[in-house]
Amino acid sequence: MSDSVTIGDDSIAVAESHRAQAKIWFESLRDRICAEVEALEREAPAEFFPGAPATFTYKPWKRTTGSGGGTGGFLSEGRLFEKIGIHTSSANGKLMPEMARTLPGDGVQLDYVSTSISLIMHPRSPRVPTVHMNTRFLSTAQGWFGGGADLTPMLPEQRTEDAPDTVTFHDAMKRACDAHDPTYYGKFKPWADTYFFLPHRGQARGVGGIFYDHLNTGDFEKDFAFTRDVGLALLDVYPRIVRKRMMEPWTEAERAQQLACRGLYVEFNLLYDRGTMFGLQTGGNIETILSSMPPVVTWA
Repeated sequence: MSDSVTIGDDSIAVAESHRAQAKIWFESLRDRICAEVEALEREAPAEFFPGAPATFTYKPWKRTTGSGGGTGGFLSEGRLFEKIGIHTSSANGKLMPEMARTLPGDGVQLDYVSTSISLIMHPRSPRVPTVHMNTRFLSTAQGWFGGGADLTPMLPEQRTEDAPDTVTFHDAMKRACDAHDPTYYGKFKPWADTYFFLPHRGQARGVGGIFYDHLNTGDFEKDFAFTRDVGLALLDVYPRIVRKRMMEPWTEAERAQQLACRGLYVEFNLLYDRGTMFGLQTGGNIETILSSMPPVVTWA
């Protein structure tokens, strides 16, 4: 007897229809973000960022298990950005029973459909903060959205709750939340603070943002609209922060601080990041999964 339960044809059709809608959005958001990044590469002042602007390279990939795949968007050795990974994926697969039991549905359905967008941007200037965003749709016996966005300034004076970039970023995320439910920010901001925390160091990765998971209010369109607005908030706020900070010179001491702070990214993504673990355990593409690693990093 099989240890999985096959959901009905109607439920499969609904899940795949929802996944198709989300996939179209994630891919369109990827294209808009990439276009904005390439504009920033061109706009960066030559006195601080010499050389030619970089553009994205796109690499399609297919899953080794299940079906589906995605497109990895890579930018490296840019004037303004040392490294960016922005990836979309869509998959049909089967979860390991122990993983399925941690998800909505309590493991009664091992087969899943999913689609997502994830990005990480590592600027060259230590005065420009690093940013991360991931939003996804996944359905087993139930479907839900999850994800969020968070900011990681590199310099100590920028890593406070009242620092200008922190305030700007959180204001944007709060507006995205408030447009859909006045309780969202009050739940999703503390969730990010808890999630993007390194217990072994007793410190946060950055200044947070919002994080949510297993969002299923019973209204797909409502949850989908909120997830879209999280992506649009990132598309609006991060370029505004970059355009301000990229006009500022930096010192070698600040660069050294940046490289040390990047170590927090490596440690978090390899030890605690759920997306990394999910991708590695479900046959995802290794190159895209590990592209979140910064290009240069130091440890004391």
